[in-house]
Amino acid sequence: MLRRRLLALAVLALLPLTACSGIADDGKPQVVASFYPLQFVAQRIVGNHADVTNLTKPGAEPHDSEITPRQAVLVSRSVVALYEKGLQPAVDQVIANDPPKYAVNVTSIVNLSAVPPGLGDEYAKSNDGKAGDPHFWQDPNLLAKVADTFTATMVKADPKNAADYQANNVSLQADLKALDTDYRTGLAHCTSRSLVVSHDAFEYLGRRYDLQVHPIAGISPDAEPSPKHLSELSNLIRTDHITTVFNERLASPKLVDALAGDLHIGTAVLDPIEGLNKSDPQATYLTLMRANLAAIRKADSCS
Repeated sequence: MLRRRLLALAVLALLPLTACSGIADDGKPQVVASFYPLQFVAQRIVGNHADVTNLTKPGAEPHDSEITPRQAVLVSRSVVALYEKGLQPAVDQVIANDPPKYAVNVTSIVNLSAVPPGLGDEYAKSNDGKAGDPHFWQDPNLLAKVADTFTATMVKADPKNAADYQANNVSLQADLKALDTDYRTGLAHCTSRSLVVSHDAFEYLGRRYDLQVHPIAGISPDAEPSPKHLSELSNLIRTDHITTVFNERLASPKLVDALAGDLHIGTAVLDPIEGLNKSDPQATYLTLMRANLAAIRKADSCS
């Protein structure tokens, strides 16, 4: 503990003095977001009035992320931290040890669903210590709730720009509502309503839009499925005439390719949007969600 504290102090000495007040080098408030969907919300709300830093590197799984000493200091000196308790233990520890002025924990806004039985690797923990599925942002209506609370926090933290934060939230709420409408209409008439996915990141999407989600791995992408589970999935795919197994951008395609290859069916990408990669610098939460919608419509023969 003493060694970590001394290291953090050493890093702090290298940072500009303005960081101590939660103000970045350019004079704007500093905001940190623990991973991409929360960064998306924060950036849409603050606009040009604050600097937003994502604590998860592009192309990295947030489940596996670690916090550097410099990031730890940045968190403690930020005006607002937007994070999801239980998803990234390293972030939780930094915020608990040396909290920023305002810490917005999304699990206090969104009630996490229980981890489905059978694949319940005890990865995410909600505020009450029970296992919870962290992938709430797959339901745009839940992300909209987070945006409302984050906006209210920014109004408190930086009241001189309150009107702009509130106006930006109105714009974001409209975009998220339009996305929800696109999903409802786009998935209203489908030959199949089943999704076989690489890991259990789409339960919120399934519940919102009446899809049956069948994951290969559990909440953590690294969870290993049992031979029994893989056999059950193979039987389901044959029985329901499922044509596609979905892979994702930030995880190994090994299991998906093996399952699809054994059954001579296709694969496609369904992005859990846990982070961005460098292959599409113009991608956003909204564009990726609509790409997912198009992939589902094709796989499930929606008209």
